[in-house]
Amino acid sequence: MLDDKKLKEIERRTRKFMSEGSIKTNQRKEHVDFFLTNAHNSIATAQALYDLSTNNDFQMYTGHIGLNSFLWVVNAGYYAMFYMTRALLASEGIKIIADKSVHSLTFDALVNFFYLNNKLKKRLIESFIDAQEDASEILGQEMADDLVRQFYWEKKKRASLTYETGELAIQSKALTSLTRAKAFNQELRKIMGHVSL
Repeated sequence: MLDDKKLKEIERRTRKFMSEGSIKTNQRKEHVDFFLTNAHNSIATAQALYDLSTNNDFQMYTGHIGLNSFLWVVNAGYYAMFYMTRALLASEGIKIIADKSVHSLTFDALVNFFYLNNKLKKRLIESFIDAQEDASEILGQEMADDLVRQFYWEKKKRASLTYETGELAIQSKALTSLTRAKAFNQELRKIMGHVSL
């Protein structure tokens, strides 16, 4: 996943982004609640879509018979992690300023300011990477380009679950994404001291 070479590249990029003003430190700790709310809503959305996609009675009740929203469960799960990461960064006075590649900057800042300083466990970073990879596999190249760091994922194989994998595999990925997002958000909330919401 993140070997020494990739970690050094992230450190180098982060220094570059800081010198360009795309990543700023020692900023006002603003928008934390905004990001926490978005993280919470993303998990709730993922859970609701998963429940709706797996519960026939719920589908009948809502009139969404046969709905399969597993691909959006993965997407919402990833965004729950993304927003939680933004909340953590904002709570430490780290601001991301970007017109594009905000996902890439956010990931690099998380690794640089929390993983390399041993504030986060390796498994949490790996969960974030796995969520990005799952989103890219399921959502396809067009949407993945916006979600996934170019340098890392272009070299990875892109198995297209949308076209080649059955519904049970996609459902399994959706459940994994939902579970991963919940665990990731819970751990980052502990670091921030925000247990609820």
